Amino acid sequence: MNKELETLFLEGLEINQQRLFRICRVYSTNSEDAKDLFQEILIHVWGSMDAFKGKSSFSTWLFRIALNVCLQFKSKHIKSQSRLIKLDSISVENFGSDELTEAKESDEKLILLRTCIKSLNESDKALITLYLEELAYKEISEILGLTENNVAVKIRRVKLKLFNCLNEVI
Repeated sequence: MNKELETLFLEGLEINQQRLFRICRVYSTNSEDAKDLFQEILIHVWGSMDAFKGKSSFSTWLFRIALNVCLQFKSKHIKSQSRLIKLDSISVENFGSDELTEAKESDEKLILLRTCIKSLNESDKALITLYLEELAYKEISEILGLTENNVAVKIRRVKLKLFNCLNEVI
């Protein structure tokens, strides 16, 4: 691999590392699986660097690979995983009593949102995950192979599904 592609890989990873890890969290049931999934994405991206032709932005190409790896991971592990939903605990430290109460409420809402997102079908899950990562509709459309208009319509529908899901569990 040439130095230019290596630099592109390292810069792309530095810029998108947190986003990629959050996507991994959506498609995994615990933090260890998310770490494994993140490493699997890096292996796939590194191994495919010679195939990157620059027809899209590097981040678009990177997210497309990440979603494909996540979907493969999920389909491989769905049979071995139990049907129980495991919720990751979020630790809170160094808060006063009022701040601790607010933090716990915020954590509970975040856990409920994650649970609702995980209940979506795979295409809706991918769409809302990219939207929550604040990607532009144009970039989401390139990653998922949809038109920008279709992305906008689907995002509105997924938001409504999440709203309904959250209202059911509250």
